[in-house]
Amino acid sequence: MTVHLGINPLTWTNDDLPSLGADTPLETCLSEGKEAGFEGFELGNKFPREARVLGPILEKHQLKLVSGWYSGRLLERSVEEEIEAVQPHLALLRELGAQVMVFAEVSGCIHGEQRTPVHLRPRFPVGRWKEYGEKLTAFARYTQQQGVQIAYHHHMGTVIESAEDVDNLMTHTGPEVGLLLDTGHLTYAGASPLSIAERWIERINHVHCKDVRADVLADVKNRKSSFLDAVLSGVFTVPGDGCVDYPPIMALLKKQGYSGWLVVEAEQDPAVAHPLTYARLGYSNLSKLAHDAGLI
Repeated sequence: MTVHLGINPLTWTNDDLPSLGADTPLETCLSEGKEAGFEGFELGNKFPREARVLGPILEKHQLKLVSGWYSGRLLERSVEEEIEAVQPHLALLRELGAQVMVFAEVSGCIHGEQRTPVHLRPRFPVGRWKEYGEKLTAFARYTQQQGVQIAYHHHMGTVIESAEDVDNLMTHTGPEVGLLLDTGHLTYAGASPLSIAERWIERINHVHCKDVRADVLADVKNRKSSFLDAVLSGVFTVPGDGCVDYPPIMALLKKQGYSGWLVVEAEQDPAVAHPLTYARLGYSNLSKLAHDAGLI
């Protein structure tokens, strides 16, 4: 059993705050990610969205396409409308061999609004869990039939953020809906990544290894910061550089037989946190954690 180590281009450029790393070309992201040791990348806003264009670029750098974020709106759309909307993204992932799609419900989301405190995020409409679970399961069943499995991304500033939200989502969806375990977002939300992983280990099909600086987290919560201002303050960092206790999480993944991707996704201001330096640190720390757990 071997896991694969990947990275998200957020280390270099930021999708939610495009001014961060705006002048950094895709070539730099890919070459430095490969230099740091990673096998693959998730998608970012500078990636071409046609397989015939992106495929040769990744091949040139000997990199694989890991996955890519998809903004779902099943609280607003029908399953049929969502299936129609996802077609270009799904085709790109499928044609380039990605087996999971990072899915997040973005209806009413505020994580991209720099002036809105993240604690004012939208709450999931309590009476719609059953309906939503059925819709997401049907959507996930469709993508699974196309060779790509949904990995649901709980995310700060969205309707699925807290441990209770994750539990409700998993309870109301079928096994077709996988869970993306994001250690940083759970920690920010006041949840225990290990506890969530223990409850839903059989559903975890993708992992984002995002660490958290505890002192910064306390400060941004006290100041009621927006998500983007928290990022600019340095709340996130690469695994092994913050307060998340990774060894028991890795041990649990090993016990379950997890063999997917472990992805460094730690958005910081690249003008402050030198991207290649942190990519190397992230790879070094994550590969050691995985190796010590017997995952590689």
